[in-house]
Amino acid sequence: MKKLQEAQLRKPVTPDLLMTPSDQGDVDLDVDFAADRGNWTGKLDFLLSCIGYCVGLGNVWRFPYRAYTNGGGAFLVPYFLMLAICGIPLFFLELSLGQFSSLGPLAVWKISPLFKGAGAAMLLIVGLVAIYYNMIIAYVLFYLFASLTSDLPWQHCGNWWNTDLCLEHRGSKDGNGALPLNLTSTVSPSEEYWSRYVLHIQGSQGIGSPGGIRWNLCLCLLLAWVIVFLCILKGVKSSGKVVYFTATFPYLILVMLLIRGVTLPGAWKGIKFYLTPQFHYLLSSKVWIEAALQIFYSLGVGFGGLLTFASYNTFHQNIYRDTFIVTLGNAITSILAGFAIFSVLGYMSQELDVPVGQVAKAGPGLAFVVYPQAMTMLPLSPFWSFLFFFMLLTLGLDSQFAFLETIVTAVTDEFPYYLRPKKVVFSGLICVAMYLMGLVLTTDGGMYWLVLLDDYSASFGLMVVVITTCLAVTRVYGIQRFCRDIHMMLGFKPGIYFRACWLFLTPATLLALLVYSIVKYQPSEYGTYRFPAWAELLGILMGLLSCLLIPAGMLVAVLREEGSLWERLQQASRPTMDWGPSLEENRTGMYVATLPGSQSPKPLMVHMRKYGGITSFENTAIEVDREIAEEEESMM
Repeated sequence: MKKLQEAQLRKPVTPDLLMTPSDQGDVDLDVDFAADRGNWTGKLDFLLSCIGYCVGLGNVWRFPYRAYTNGGGAFLVPYFLMLAICGIPLFFLELSLGQFSSLGPLAVWKISPLFKGAGAAMLLIVGLVAIYYNMIIAYVLFYLFASLTSDLPWQHCGNWWNTDLCLEHRGSKDGNGALPLNLTSTVSPSEEYWSRYVLHIQGSQGIGSPGGIRWNLCLCLLLAWVIVFLCILKGVKSSGKVVYFTATFPYLILVMLLIRGVTLPGAWKGIKFYLTPQFHYLLSSKVWIEAALQIFYSLGVGFGGLLTFASYNTFHQNIYRDTFIVTLGNAITSILAGFAIFSVLGYMSQELDVPVGQVAKAGPGLAFVVYPQAMTMLPLSPFWSFLFFFMLLTLGLDSQFAFLETIVTAVTDEFPYYLRPKKVVFSGLICVAMYLMGLVLTTDGGMYWLVLLDDYSASFGLMVVVITTCLAVTRVYGIQRFCRDIHMMLGFKPGIYFRACWLFLTPATLLALLVYSIVKYQPSEYGTYRFPAWAELLGILMGLLSCLLIPAGMLVAVLREEGSLWERLQQASRPTMDWGPSLEENRTGMYVATLPGSQSPKPLMVHMRKYGGITSFENTAIEVDREIAEEEESMM
């Protein structure tokens, strides 16, 4: 036995990149964590949480519309190219930062305290998004309850909220197949139900006079926050179990809607409209920008959710494999959702005898007007309506879990001794505070405020944060050092593809996106309503505030150091002494014995005592130590 161990010590073992320590037999998943912080309790918790976080409402109500307006099937060319240039590298970078340090979006900037303002900007952005995102979930809950009836309330005119312009856009063909009325001068019952009953937007004169609170929406919003709080009650231990349902059940419903959609008459008319390639669109820069924006926002990079989830992983979790599973799965889901949506829209256009483009919409217009109207044309319409909105509910909740967990984790990691023992109370206070701040969204003019938050809270500010993070890690911390850290975790260094993207392609693409969004700036609008100048200024300041937190954080970091300005900048940009893996046995090379209260200068021996012998990852640690020693000798 002793000879076998000696032979294993002499012969490096190549790590199996498709396996993680948790896959290699029945091991205790808790051995690789600090007990007080919490961790994933199952092998699939992390993967399903990431899938649930990335696959959200945008996959259903933004991607299909964005695809057909930008070249149909030809849009997939820039879409997958931008996924390779921006999506996958940024996704892997954020997961690597979180897993290596086991820290949230604020504390992770021990890597370079000069840029801690980027972490604060992340929290501001994710906080604003969480406020209005849960309002969308409240709308979904409203429609979900409204579907529990034998006759959908938006199916017919003649209700107190309908006007004289209301016309039931179904079965209105005459014998020759021509419509007796011009639909452009009429309004569907589903549109008036949404605007005049659900929103009651006629009770508001604009964003400056929101009107009274809609108590039915207020209660739906309260229910949404209660659901979120109960699911994150015990952190990732509870939300990690909920996602087994919320991340998988939407796929079952999506497949059911897809099968029902493609069997409808006229379905292929909509699918053809959705995917017919129009390659001349590829000559337009707008199409490439739209593809990059879709990738950027659908994967959720820069919000801190991925970093937070990865911080609860084991140190050797194979995030390289998980990156490709989640990013490609997200793209495929978006494409499948397009088939489910446009097959029904094709049927709807045939029933109304109008072009598909006339019924196709994006965003809330698709989810709360067009698709509900299409549901009224189907047999068992309440059943299909309930399934559709239940799918939207599960899609939205996963993302909201991530937003709240990001905020809670970031703050508790900054004040662990005070807040970790009271994490449940702190999470409840966050939910209550955000519910109160979101009450303005439940007023008659709440939709105006929601549009303003949606347009500005995560626009150019989020791009600035991601660009800053990418440059700080690869340029200030150093691409070689970052790749060495990944080598410690996974047993291999990222290849030329990731290095080229992190150093050049990804920052350049994001910078082009930022410039484009500024040059092509358009004021916010909702339907025919144009926002006043003060509202536009408020939105711009909302985006600028997250950007200004970065230089503000730099100023604070510099003032905390001593010496000349240049010396202060150098000291503030260096990693702190306790930067590195959170557990002592994972700290090798430059990270040896840098934890407060560290007793052992040989973390490798801790591994040997705990696991017995040398594993592939310990061989990797020996290799990293040897590389560091060789670099130090060459510098002397």
